[in-house]
Amino acid sequence: MTETKQKMFGHKLAVAPMMDWTDRHCRFFHRQLTRRALLYTEMVVADAAIHGRREHLLGFDAIERPVALQLGGADPAKLAEAARIGEAFGYDEINLNVGCPSDRVQSGTFGACLMRTPALVGDGVAAMKAAVSVPVTVKCRLGVDEQDPETALDAVADAVLAAGADALWVHARKAWLEGLSPKENREVPPLDYDRVYRLKKRWPDRFVGINGGIGDIDEALGHLAFVDGAMVGRAAYHTPAILADVDRRIYGDQGAVVDMGNVIETMASYAGRHIAAGGRLAHVTRHMTGLFHGQAGARRYRQILSTEATRPGAGPDILVRAFETVARGLEETAA
Repeated sequence: MTETKQKMFGHKLAVAPMMDWTDRHCRFFHRQLTRRALLYTEMVVADAAIHGRREHLLGFDAIERPVALQLGGADPAKLAEAARIGEAFGYDEINLNVGCPSDRVQSGTFGACLMRTPALVGDGVAAMKAAVSVPVTVKCRLGVDEQDPETALDAVADAVLAAGADALWVHARKAWLEGLSPKENREVPPLDYDRVYRLKKRWPDRFVGINGGIGDIDEALGHLAFVDGAMVGRAAYHTPAILADVDRRIYGDQGAVVDMGNVIETMASYAGRHIAAGGRLAHVTRHMTGLFHGQAGARRYRQILSTEATRPGAGPDILVRAFETVARGLEETAA
């Protein structure tokens, strides 16, 4: 990648967009663990961004930045309008979903279905690029169903990069629209990282990032020897403490030390504000149950958040009490 391109995009590590998971509460929490990783929204359908409850769908806390809005859709004009709306909300990037295999996107002929229509994807990217000044990126699969990943991925990559896409993130699996559920599509199709590495060799001066099955920061660093960015999904959600190493190990910020006590304090305050605005504690804490995975007291911490935090009227004090079950072990480790 050229120095100019790296400076323009610059995100070596991202947390993947995940439906029902990476909402604004999840992103606020993840931002307490890493200042530098790029965070993504859940996919928002272009029509919903244009006609729906925009603040509910698109609103976010400035602390979450850098944060990207992922859009779903196939109509270039609608994608351009939704991109303009996203930029006005303050998003740092607009991403086009060309990889989701859910029934919802299949019925609308977008998401992973777009792997079959690379020219249309290119048109969408060109329209979005003309509409906004922030980076426009694409996240795709290797192909769908019986497509040959060698030709299918090249066709989409060539179309979107020629249209001016600032980055292409590739989930290194095919999507099977016939026969597999969305969950199975995240696990069953075999990973082919080498295919993404070969794409990067074809486009040495453009940003190519990799996604799929990356379990920790060591694995992310391994991929960064071959591509420009690594995107972590389920591992970041189920074991979010791995994000505490991102700023130091990925970005070289040796002063980046995360104090989990401060994280809990910040999240309790945030949860209190959310509750005061009419929300529930569980909206926030459901994203935090795996924070102390593998540590002494983690099981009791999870139990408290999974039971007591879900009860009507639960307050942020429950999060503080849950943390007390692991705090002593953390203090002993730090000492």
